Amino acid sequence: MIREMRAAIFDLDGVIVDTAHYHYLAWKRLAQDLGFDFSEAENERLKGVSRTRSLEILLEIGGLTMDEDARARAAARKNAWYVEYLAHLDASEILPGAAEYLHSLRGRGVKTALGSASKNAPLILARLGLTPLFEAIVDGNMVSRAKPDPEVFLRAARQLRTPPASCIVFEDAEAGIQAALRAGMGAVGVGRPETLKTADMVIEGLYQLNALLGIRSSA
Repeated sequence: MIREMRAAIFDLDGVIVDTAHYHYLAWKRLAQDLGFDFSEAENERLKGVSRTRSLEILLEIGGLTMDEDARARAAARKNAWYVEYLAHLDASEILPGAAEYLHSLRGRGVKTALGSASKNAPLILARLGLTPLFEAIVDGNMVSRAKPDPEVFLRAARQLRTPPASCIVFEDAEAGIQAALRAGMGAVGVGRPETLKTADMVIEGLYQLNALLGIRSSA
């Protein structure tokens, strides 16, 4: 499957870089600002979903309701704090093997795209120095339906001018795996098999593919 793909579409958080901790700090700060605590275990519910849905889940946990304007202000506060934390992000936080695998794909003529719910994806890629390795970037600013809807991946495939059946998605969240399968694409889970049960295959990280293909990795 991996060797035959014509295009690879990557989620960002948990696959290329781990910014989940920064997200958690920002959501926790918002929760505390709203008068309740927010645990790392509860934060797992936010993985792979949009900012709007994440805020809905946070409010459910806190037992709070807000009108649309108040939600918009709360989401803006969270994002401002998150961007503030991202100021510390640099290439040292690229996950092991990710840069090497992206370089190897480009060298073999495999098209590459980013398909992420993050609205800060372009900023993150720029800070990591990885922007040139992606031929297409589809982020949360460009889609109206969050994973597990396949919109983000189908849009990426169109930008790459590649049929969905020739694309493979690399994802760390079950919602993303479901989105890939609904798009008619192959799905490689990055993480734990017990939480990515419907993926076609599961790896701990991209460094494992480098080993499989004989690519020297930093891991």
